[in-house]
Amino acid sequence: MSSPLLDSLQPAERATRQAAVIAALAPLLPPHALLYRREDTVPYECDGLTAYRETPLVVALPESEAQVAAVLRACHALRVPVVARGAGTGLSGGAMPHALGVTLSLAKFNRILAVDVASRTARVQCGVRNLAISEAAAPYRLYYAPDPSSQIACTIGGNVAENSGGVHCLKYGLTLHNVLKASGFTIEGEPVEFGSEALDAPGLDLLPIVIGSEGMLAVIVEVTVKLLPKPQLARCIMASFDDVRKAGDAVAAIIAAGIIPAGLEMMDKPMTAAVEAFVGAGYDLDAAAILLCESDGTPEEVAEEVERMRGVLAGCGATRLEVSEDEPQRLKFWSGRKNAFPASGRISPDYMCMDSTIPRKRLADILLAIQQMEQRYALRCCNVFHAGDGNLHPLILFDANDPDQLHRAELFGADILETSVAMGGTVTGEHGVGVEKLNSMCVQFSATELAQMTALKAAFDPQGLLNPGKLIPTLQRCAEYGKMHVKKGLLPFPDLERF
Repeated sequence: MSSPLLDSLQPAERATRQAAVIAALAPLLPPHALLYRREDTVPYECDGLTAYRETPLVVALPESEAQVAAVLRACHALRVPVVARGAGTGLSGGAMPHALGVTLSLAKFNRILAVDVASRTARVQCGVRNLAISEAAAPYRLYYAPDPSSQIACTIGGNVAENSGGVHCLKYGLTLHNVLKASGFTIEGEPVEFGSEALDAPGLDLLPIVIGSEGMLAVIVEVTVKLLPKPQLARCIMASFDDVRKAGDAVAAIIAAGIIPAGLEMMDKPMTAAVEAFVGAGYDLDAAAILLCESDGTPEEVAEEVERMRGVLAGCGATRLEVSEDEPQRLKFWSGRKNAFPASGRISPDYMCMDSTIPRKRLADILLAIQQMEQRYALRCCNVFHAGDGNLHPLILFDANDPDQLHRAELFGADILETSVAMGGTVTGEHGVGVEKLNSMCVQFSATELAQMTALKAAFDPQGLLNPGKLIPTLQRCAEYGKMHVKKGLLPFPDLERF
């Protein structure tokens, strides 16, 4: 995807800007930590959402906090945009570079600084992998609960930026619920700290604002997370249903019964077929949908909860119920769910993973609506849901080499997001907005709400240099989107016409 900003510049002008940035940053970093040749910067052109690409002017790879602060001060003085980047596993284009900016890679901040067994916390640098925290805490029978599917690669800094969740977020919460403190730097290079290792922090509690802000308010370099005791036992129920509505109703029935499973996931038939061919998890290929329902705790607690869930699932019409007999079988059940994304990559050149949320009672409604969209846009879609909290991950399959397929995939994705909002949901759950969902933000939020978000951004970053063009659409953009996008005879937010 070409950049209008870059297209408007003459090559000589871009070269002049690049030279100025290199001259400012070269004294601050070792030579190997400043990349500016095209062959060195192209690997940073996108995150996990490969449909949108941009090449930065330069890539900075600082090795110390002092270097991070110095780079930010220099960019602020030059009024050069800065996009912080972790492992690049994001799925909304949140780490896509700015054409005239610096990509600030924090990959070298990968040390676990302390594991405090007494307080059940870990203090880690932002580039530490999610799974590495649990590996470091394992000798003390502790672990870090949020577990995105990309946990083997994604970093805690990226998790903070997107407020990531995972298959166990229903019971144990998102990143927001598992982080105590985050520290870093403002765009001016000034140190800043959010939250506290104590029960409360003095002054305004700004940690919830920073978590999920997609790197638009500050650059986070260190995070203190909560650690939990490993459960004594965990067992997983695999339940098959011959109808997606029965499966959706079963999810709502489990929660209504007062049960909060450790995990409650749903996969439709196309997704089940894709992952079974990939990992051989033992899934029922005849089922219209399957649920994975996990219980953890003491053996007595697990036995009681499993029996209660079996009763609810059977009462909702489950055609097959299988309970894991040991830990290897439990991990086998989850292996399919954890590998849903790579399994989809085996059956399609590209996929676009959406990330909306809906009320749990509407799970079947959205699945049926997506099936109709498949016909409308002539594209396939595999569905995997964090069903317990209504977080959807439809994977639209397409070929990015075909511009028409890419266009139809974008329309398909926007339709899913807008339908989710119409059903009482939101346009994102844990993947963030990035560049992918900017137009859909215009559908969910009013001009007044967007103006308030912009004002909050300006309080931290008055010049708009941190990750510009992400998360918060301009009112002008929403006005243009409203003019060209008519749905059911109505324009979203007609009051935006005046902008």
